[in-house]
Amino acid sequence: MNIFVSNLSSNTNDGDLRSAFEEYGNVFSAKVINDKYTGQSRGFGFVEMGDNDGQKAIEALNGATFDEKVINVAVARPKTDDRYQSNNRQYGNRNNRGGGYRNNDRY
Repeated sequence: MNIFVSNLSSNTNDGDLRSAFEEYGNVFSAKVINDKYTGQSRGFGFVEMGDNDGQKAIEALNGATFDEKVINVAVARPKTDDRYQSNNRQYGNRNNRGGGYRNNDRY
C-alpha cells in the first residue's frame, strides 16, 4: 500500500518518517519529497507498507501531531498524466480567438 503524508514539517527527513510508521508494521520505503531546485522539503512524502499495516497506520496517524504539525495521512492515488489535458482546457479559448493582423483593430 502506498501512503500519502502531507503537512510535514520542513525539518522532517526520510528517517523520521520511517520511524513514525514503523510503530505500525514493516515499512518498505519512506520518502520525503524535496524541491529539485532548493533541496528543501515540499511538506509531503510517501510511505510504502503492507495493506493491513498501512491501514492501521493511516487510522492511527491521520490528524496526529508529528514534529509539531498536524499531519494528513491517506492512501495515495495513482499518478496520472493530466497535465496536457489541463493545459488544453486552460488555454482552449486562446486557440479559438483567431489570429493574424486585422486592420479594424488598429484604427
